[in-house]
Amino acid sequence: MSHRKSFHYGWIVVGAAFLALMTGAGVRSTPSILIVPLENEFHWSRSTISLAISVNLLLYGIMGPFAAAIMERFGIRRTIPFALALIGTGVALTSFMHESWQMILFWGVFVGIGAGALANVLAAMVATRWFTARRGLVIGALSGSVATGQLLFLPTLAAITTHYGWRATVITVAGVVFVVLPIVTFFMRDRPADVGLAPYGESGGPKSTPPMTGNPIAHAFKVLGEAIHVRDFWLLAGTFFICGASTNGLIGTHLIPACLDNGISEVTGAGLLAAMGVFNLIGTTGSGWLSDRVDNRVLLAIYYGLRGLSLIYLPFSFVSLYGLSLFTVFYGLDWFATVAPTIRLIGNAFGRDKSSVVYGWIFVAHQLGGASAAFFGGVLRENFGSYLESFMLSGLLCLVAAVLAMFIGRERKGGVPALMPAA
Repeated sequence: MSHRKSFHYGWIVVGAAFLALMTGAGVRSTPSILIVPLENEFHWSRSTISLAISVNLLLYGIMGPFAAAIMERFGIRRTIPFALALIGTGVALTSFMHESWQMILFWGVFVGIGAGALANVLAAMVATRWFTARRGLVIGALSGSVATGQLLFLPTLAAITTHYGWRATVITVAGVVFVVLPIVTFFMRDRPADVGLAPYGESGGPKSTPPMTGNPIAHAFKVLGEAIHVRDFWLLAGTFFICGASTNGLIGTHLIPACLDNGISEVTGAGLLAAMGVFNLIGTTGSGWLSDRVDNRVLLAIYYGLRGLSLIYLPFSFVSLYGLSLFTVFYGLDWFATVAPTIRLIGNAFGRDKSSVVYGWIFVAHQLGGASAAFFGGVLRENFGSYLESFMLSGLLCLVAAVLAMFIGRERKGGVPALMPAA
C-alpha cells in the first residue's frame, strides 16, 4: 500500500526512538547542574568532576560503532531496553556516592556505556532502515530529541536541585528512565518487515533482511579497517571531533558554571540551555529538510562557520542577559544542525549497509572532542580563572572545521569521486 494512502508504522518507531533519545539527552545534560553542588558538598575540584563527565562522554562515543553492530546482530528492540536499564541504574547509584571514584564509575562508566547505545547511531539506523523518502527529515527530527530533552529536563532539574538538593535530582532522573523503558520496548520494532511493510517511500511488499551473523565487535572493527582507507572518513571524523568539542563537551558541560562565574543563577543558566534546546529543535529539523535538497558540504561549512563566530562572541555576552539571550538563539539554531548532513555524507560514501557502523566510528571522534573539551574546559577554568580561553579556542576550531568540510567528497587520486552528489 502506498505510504501516501495510509499511516506508516515507521513514524511510530520514530516516536519511540525520539522518546529514548530524548531521555538519554536529558540524562546527559544533568551534570551541568550538578557541578557546583558537588563542589560545595564534597569539595572536589572542578577538574575532578569534569573528569567523570569526560569519561561519560568518551564511553558514550566509543560505544557508538559497537552499539550499531550489536543492534545489527541482536536487534534494536533488545538493545535499547538494556541500555535504558543501565542508565537508570547508574544514575540511581549516584545518589549514594561519597567518593570521586564513585562518580567516575556510576556516572562516567555505567551511564556512559548505556547512553552510548542511545547515541545518534540509533537515529541513523532508524532513518536508514525505515525510510527511503523523508530520510533527512527523520534524521533532523531525531537529532532534535536532544533539544527536547534539554527543554523538558534542565529547568525542572535545576529547580529541584535548588530547593531539594542534587540527590533529589538524580533520583528523579532515574525514575523517569524507568518509566520510559517499558513504553519504548512496547512500541519499538527492528525492521519494516516485522510489521509487514516496505520502508517508507518504497513500493511493494516487505523486504526481509537476514540478521547479521558472527561477532558484532569483530564486524565493527572490520568496517573500521575498510573506512580508514577512505580520505573522507578522516575529514568527517575531524570535523565531527570539533563538533563534539564545541557542543556537549564545552557548552553542554560548562555553560551553567560559566553563568555562575558571571553572577547569573543556576536556574537562569539552565533556562538558557533549555531555550537553546527549543531553537536547536527548529535548527536540526530544518537542517534535515535542507540536507535532502542542498549540497551537504556547503551546509556543514556554513554551520561550523556560524558556530565558531557565536563561540568567539560568547565571552563578551555575559555582560547582559540580552547579549546572552542573543547567543542562545544563534547558537541554539546551529547546535545539532551538523548531524543530518554528516549522516547523509556518510551514507553516500559508504552505502546503506555500512553507514550506521561507520557513523558510529565517526561519532567516537565526536565524543573524543566532547570529552577533551569537558576536561580541559575545567582545567583551563582552574588555571586562568575564567572560560574565556576555552570559548575562544573552540570558536577558532569551528572555523577550521568549516574549511575542512568543503574538502569532503572531492575527487580522490585517479579521478574517482569520493561521494555521490547530495540528494
